[in-house]
Amino acid sequence: MEIVNPLAQAYAEQVSSAEDPTQLAISRKASIHPHGQMSSGHLQGKLLELISHLMQPARILEIGTFMGYSAICLAKGLQQGGKLHSIELRAEDVAVAQGHINQAHLEDRIILHQGNALDIIAELAETWDLVFIDADKTGYEAYYKLVLPKLRPGGLIIADNVLFHGEVLENEIRGKNAKAIHAFNEMVKKDSSVEKVLLTVRDGLLLIRKNK
Repeated sequence: MEIVNPLAQAYAEQVSSAEDPTQLAISRKASIHPHGQMSSGHLQGKLLELISHLMQPARILEIGTFMGYSAICLAKGLQQGGKLHSIELRAEDVAVAQGHINQAHLEDRIILHQGNALDIIAELAETWDLVFIDADKTGYEAYYKLVLPKLRPGGLIIADNVLFHGEVLENEIRGKNAKAIHAFNEMVKKDSSVEKVLLTVRDGLLLIRKNK
């Protein structure tokens, strides 16, 4: 299902700030990658970058690195001395992402972890200002429950793919991942400890702010 009108998407990208050279290089690689749709891309990336600049976080957690595009976008808004921890299950993606991070000269701000996100998050003794969830869809509920207590009051969780290619809009939700995303959306909807808004950008972004 085409969620966003392609003409509107193209126009929005024309009006928005351009990608930097590293972001553009990643976008070109993603366009020919068999799983290239997993990369955040121009418009979503600039939104993440802007949110990070507005928040000026000291600690960012990213669950799901892939090629490093979103990590690069988010790291640009870090305050002086800030760090972004990004977790990726696949070793080959970590290697690719590290190359892109080095190319962007952000290796002093971004720390890559390879392995199971639930195990790694539990070991990180951090209080998060901003969390970006973009990993296996069946894990979203577990990730949310694990990071919310470690999120500072007023901190923000951003969950990607919450429209899941439009499958959550169907009268009967069939796929395993779509069912997991729908359950996650419903869980967040009922959570009175947070404020939330679902943005119909790309495949859907759910912004979740922890109440003070």
